[in-house]
Amino acid sequence: MKLHTLKPAEGSTKAKKRVGRGQGSGHGGTSTRGHKGAKSRSGYKSKIGFEGGQMPLQRRVPKFGFKNINRVEYKGINLDTIQFVVDKTKAKSITPEMIVENGLANKKDLIKILGRGELKSKINISAHGFSAKAKSNIEDLGGKAEVIEKKKAKAE
Repeated sequence: MKLHTLKPAEGSTKAKKRVGRGQGSGHGGTSTRGHKGAKSRSGYKSKIGFEGGQMPLQRRVPKFGFKNINRVEYKGINLDTIQFVVDKTKAKSITPEMIVENGLANKKDLIKILGRGELKSKINISAHGFSAKAKSNIEDLGGKAEVIEKKKAKAE
């Protein structure tokens, strides 16, 4: 096989439609655009979602609720996952950096410790947030649940 012998597979390509080359071609006259109307004219460009003056679908469908622009999004990590990390690393305290190193969150994520599962040992955990159940579980074992301040974006 050589480059000059390559050709497309049988039936994979179609012949290009040559429009506006006279009546004998079958695509003369209106050049397959039909008669009159915006789509028959040169330079026609439709707006996205335009339905010929009919009320567009996007405006017909009802909308519910709203998007809170001040929402704070946390990466939730459960106690059973924390216990797994402790068993693996034999650590006495858990920090967000350690959570990132173990691939449980990204560097910029705000971390919240959630209450699924059980801790088996006393451990100090620092995170951006704790659920009530997680906090009580940590403190019942004699550990400490330390809340870290969230970094605020600078107003420039």
